Amino acid sequence: MTQPFPADFLWGGAIAANQVEGAYLTDGKGLSTSDLQPRGIFGEIVERREGDHGIKDVAIDFYHRYPEDIALFAEMGFTCLRISIAWTRIFPQGDEAEPNEAGLAFYDRVFDEMAKYNITPLVTLSHYEMPYGLVKNHGGWGSRETIGCFTRYARTVFRRYGAKVKHWLTFNEINMSLHAPFTGVGLPEESSKSEIYQAIHHQLVASAAAVKALHEEIPDGKIGNMLLGGLLYPLSCHPDDVLETQRQNRDWLFFGDVQARGYYPAYMNRYFRENGIQIEITAEDRETLKETIDFISFSYYMTGCVTTDESQNQKARGNILNMVPNPHLASSDWGWQIDPVGLRILLNLLWDRYQKPLFIVENGLGAKDKIEADGSIRDDYRIQYLNDHLVQVGEAIEDGVEVMGYTCWGPIDLVSASKAELSKRYGFIYVDRDDNGEGTLERRRKKSFSWYQEVIRSNGGSLTR
Repeated sequence: MTQPFPADFLWGGAIAANQVEGAYLTDGKGLSTSDLQPRGIFGEIVERREGDHGIKDVAIDFYHRYPEDIALFAEMGFTCLRISIAWTRIFPQGDEAEPNEAGLAFYDRVFDEMAKYNITPLVTLSHYEMPYGLVKNHGGWGSRETIGCFTRYARTVFRRYGAKVKHWLTFNEINMSLHAPFTGVGLPEESSKSEIYQAIHHQLVASAAAVKALHEEIPDGKIGNMLLGGLLYPLSCHPDDVLETQRQNRDWLFFGDVQARGYYPAYMNRYFRENGIQIEITAEDRETLKETIDFISFSYYMTGCVTTDESQNQKARGNILNMVPNPHLASSDWGWQIDPVGLRILLNLLWDRYQKPLFIVENGLGAKDKIEADGSIRDDYRIQYLNDHLVQVGEAIEDGVEVMGYTCWGPIDLVSASKAELSKRYGFIYVDRDDNGEGTLERRRKKSFSWYQEVIRSNGGSLTR
């Protein structure tokens, strides 16, 4: 690729506490909602019993192996690493008056290790988990009390790490609450739309309160939101398909609209009215929502299509969002359609809509990697996928889009969110552990490791069209 990325472009990877750390009750940590989902966010919710175990309880043991893993990221040349803080390490039940010092000390050690290699932390406050105590005792995000608990947690970590962490995110893929309410807002799956949107409203208010807290506690810091970039195309040029596509894209863009603009868009007020959805929004809420984020971050894995023609309305196999398959695209082993150009389209769409800097904080290919007889892992399919997407990021930058950085998901094999699988591998680094929890946890570099190393070294100059 002839045009290199901006000189200050942040290159790296993204991981989440509940998918890598393990040590699920170590050093005073409380139970999170993720701990009650041993088979992933679409699996059964299981009350924990003494002596039971799940694959995420150990995950890839980042809690004890973070120096080794961060050293490997540094070897690739990472200038940024996105991680999340496990809220339950800081406030085990969520509603304590004082934080857990052992949990705070752990992340001090992680951030200090990153600083050794000049890796910029990008930290998510809540990544697909919250204290189960808040769900059990308060009703999760269905309760206004949770806003105060989250704000106290946010201020606590901002004060503790303000000298070490300048880039923050509020909620991971906040729009996923519409599809997985227990994961997103701590509500039962059978909750009504009014209950879910009320909980989402509380979360949006809490996000804005965290933005205000960040600007007060870390004046030179920046905080963004995080969307699941669920871009949809009309299956045909029939006006009904185009109109329905606009409506469905607004289902997730709504979250960005509120966090970037500071108020509810008119189209959502109509949606609530026509669907009998009633939520309480106070005058104080409206004032708080005016605290808007500094940048937009998002994940991007696939696109899908929309049609009003029920005879063609067969759903794709993707296990996060149900989308009509695009006949022009190939799919991954897990049915996720591969669309590099869609990333350029999405970047332009978000830039045109918000005029705020954008950060691609998740993008990657889950695949079943094979260790060859010589011990190598030749993941050329991953290299091709990432290369093609990054080429399109470069094109969007040429289009005039301001892109802060790119953190691929996930730079090291980890437990997948959707089904808690380790066989669905994303990393440049192979971890010897299987879906049954068997293995040595040994780390091994894949072919893509040296490929990404060169991409970073050349600031995107080594990408091929």
